Amino acid sequence: MGLARVAFMNKQWVVAEEQYASIIDRHPDSTFAPEAVYYRGVSRYKSTNDHTVLGEVSKTFTEKYQDSDWAMRSIPWLH
Repeated sequence: MGLARVAFMNKQWVVAEEQYASIIDRHPDSTFAPEAVYYRGVSRYKSTNDHTVLGEVSKTFTEKYQDSDWAMRSIPWLH
């Protein structure tokens, strides 16, 4: 999470997205997974300017991690 956050803060969107995706793939049940889902989506949005990505993130939270604080943060993105 630390390396992903550093990439995110340095606006290295593609690198951050890849690192967050790696966290989700390797540790899908960890307490960090919902945060990684959230920031993976934000990183993808920042690199592509495609707002539909954010809706996909919200849908992911309705399917998994729906009880996390990160799911609450994504509610405005639902379509």
